[in-house]
Amino acid sequence: MLRKKKQIFICLIFFLGTSSYSQQGYGCESKLYSLDHGHEKPQDKKKRTSGLATLKKKFIKRRKSNRSADHAKQMRELLSGWDVRDVNALVEEYEGTSALKELSLQASLARPEARTLQKDMADLYEYKYCTDVDLIFQETCFPVHRAILAARCPFFKTLLSSSPEYGAEIIMDINTAGIDMPMFSALLHYLYTGEFGMEDSRFQNVDILVQLSEEFGTPNSLDVDMRGLFDYMCYYDVVLSFSSDSELVEAFGGNQNCLDEELKAHKAVISARSPFFRNLLQRRIRTGEEITDRTLRTPTRIILDESIIPKKYAKVILHCMYTDVVDLSVLHCSPSVGSLSEVQALVAGKPNMTRAEEAMELYHIALFLEFNMLAQEETTVSKPACAAELSNSCLLPQSYI
Repeated sequence: MLRKKKQIFICLIFFLGTSSYSQQGYGCESKLYSLDHGHEKPQDKKKRTSGLATLKKKFIKRRKSNRSADHAKQMRELLSGWDVRDVNALVEEYEGTSALKELSLQASLARPEARTLQKDMADLYEYKYCTDVDLIFQETCFPVHRAILAARCPFFKTLLSSSPEYGAEIIMDINTAGIDMPMFSALLHYLYTGEFGMEDSRFQNVDILVQLSEEFGTPNSLDVDMRGLFDYMCYYDVVLSFSSDSELVEAFGGNQNCLDEELKAHKAVISARSPFFRNLLQRRIRTGEEITDRTLRTPTRIILDESIIPKKYAKVILHCMYTDVVDLSVLHCSPSVGSLSEVQALVAGKPNMTRAEEAMELYHIALFLEFNMLAQEETTVSKPACAAELSNSCLLPQSYI
């Protein structure tokens, strides 16, 4: 019975399918199509795809037109009350800013790469500028800098404190086995730069590294230790004094009333970062002035003409020498940072310098000191200040700069 009903149902479906297609003119060649719509013709599919793409383009075009219309509306509202000459001046400002941006980019590509703290410290260890203590290891002398090693390594901090005199010779007795002269030199290079200066498979040995860390201690990163050296000025050996031309003779005579106005520093750092200071210190050694300071065990005093290097920039310069970071916040942190040039400007009735003017003056000082890192960093820092002054002069919000 079920088999018979199934045969009748199949015949009924076949009859309905053939009759419906025969009415449309298909005749005997008609087919029974399944519920899916069969194979779609390529031209129909292409038409539907192109139609969707055209609709998408219309939406994107409408969105772009709306966005540009919003900007145009804002500019019209902003400039509605402006005089034509003011609008022309604004356009010239924008064109000038665009040209300066392009020139700045070209100058950045053309100028040599500024030397970092790590590179200058590597040269300091290699060329031995202003060393003040000698380490004797396996009958070999290693001239080094007391302040650098004391700041970087607890072992050397304890060892050097027992011989505070200038030019002391200290015989090294290292308990870690397997340390020869090249490896000891590489360890010193690591303390100066934060990286090993030689490719030695022994440095890949974990046991050797563990023994060295137990004997010498584990130093912090170079940036952290140099920042600590700047903050605490341990073992400082030079002071920077500031004076006008008429007071230079009195300052060279050792006026003790201006000690509070002096800034402490390390010969090793300033000679490594600035060829100007390096040549100055080497000239003092050649003329014999350095011998007097060593005999009296007093820090070397460097007199700077404040008309060339105003005192208010001194901390910014020193901070960058120790950290490679330009911090302009110290310029206005307290009233005591005012320099002689500021007092003379107030007496002459000149207005206070703007942030951009201060940045440009600091840039020229960096060029004078041949401190390229400060010059290039100052160029980067001064851009927001110049943009802010441009917005103030044009009375525009910051979003338009």
